[in-house]
Amino acid sequence: MRVPLVLAAVAALSLTVSLSACSSAPGPRPSAGPAVPVIVPGGPGESARTADPQEARTLVPTPVANAVDVEYTRDMIVHHRQALDMALLAPSRARSAELKGLASRIKDTQGPEIQFMTSWLQEQGQRPHGHHTAHEGMPGMATPEQMGALKAAAGTEFDRLFLQLMIAHHQGAITMSERVFTGGSHIRIQELAGDVTATQSAEIRHMLRIRATL
Repeated sequence: MRVPLVLAAVAALSLTVSLSACSSAPGPRPSAGPAVPVIVPGGPGESARTADPQEARTLVPTPVANAVDVEYTRDMIVHHRQALDMALLAPSRARSAELKGLASRIKDTQGPEIQFMTSWLQEQGQRPHGHHTAHEGMPGMATPEQMGALKAAAGTEFDRLFLQLMIAHHQGAITMSERVFTGGSHIRIQELAGDVTATQSAEIRHMLRIRATL
């Protein structure tokens, strides 16, 4: 799993502090060097930015989970399951070979992420939502009617509807991940949210390119 830039900066800062603490040489305390910048990922189409010192302190993740981490993980399992349901339709219904390849990558990425999130919740003494948990208000989720239309479609009609629904679905996942950056605390869930943001932002750009060719 790739480590987001914000976590890489935190890791570099932690290493610097640890090396300084291990030194036993006498002498005056060295002056503090420039602070390691904490980079905040931008949304789709937006550039990353450097957090100011006060904001950076609130962004540093810890090994301790909070309610935001648990809620995000539970909801994202449900969110990912629907993406898998959509992706599994592509081999038999899609016309575009490129779209089929994209759907396969979505399945290969999000399946292991579901396994990771389920195991993480178990480590925290928590359980995932039920398989049929209602998801009203969860960003980007397709309605039952939309999923029914996708299952009934084929060829170019399927491709267009799949791209419409999956782009919105990915945008919803990015919105959900932003809540972890501002309110979560567990380092592994920060890493997951960063991975979701980076991977699904790239996939949105890919889907927009495919849609332009239909």
